[in-house]
Amino acid sequence: MGAEVEMINLPNREKMMKKVIDKVKKDYDFIIIDCSPSLGLITINALTASDAVIIPVQCEYFALEGLGKLLNTIKIVQTRLNPQLDIEGILLTMYDNRLNLSKQVAEEVKTHFQQMVFNTLISRNTKLGEAPSFGQTIMIHDIGSTGAINYLNLAREILQKNNMTRLSTAEKQIDI
Repeated sequence: MGAEVEMINLPNREKMMKKVIDKVKKDYDFIIIDCSPSLGLITINALTASDAVIIPVQCEYFALEGLGKLLNTIKIVQTRLNPQLDIEGILLTMYDNRLNLSKQVAEEVKTHFQQMVFNTLISRNTKLGEAPSFGQTIMIHDIGSTGAINYLNLAREILQKNNMTRLSTAEKQIDI
């Protein structure tokens, strides 16, 4: 929130992050910007600075409403600020195969968005919830957990989609 307040009166405030990222972009294969689940100025900056966006969708009822609003925001950003912005895919998260609601939401999203939905599901997982409270990534907290394996599978899917095949150190360590 503090950064948004600082930027509110700046000219071209929607492009502040883009200016910074453009300086280092050539040094990386991927730059991941993880935004909070709000559609404020920071998220607009991230979308303006990005080549593609991954849309996480919790397998919960209200997430479907949020998906529609986010897609509208992405269209506005594509029209006004970043015509090159692509949707990399829709990622189903907090999936619990024991719950009918999770299954229903996943089916609804897959039916409506088809090829845009990643094959990888991020399962609801205790270790994923614990990691931030220890100030760690899931890869450091418990690399063998279901959540870590889900995210490694997502990384592999993204690499394959982008015709890149490098194995990461983490994948080699747990032999996925």
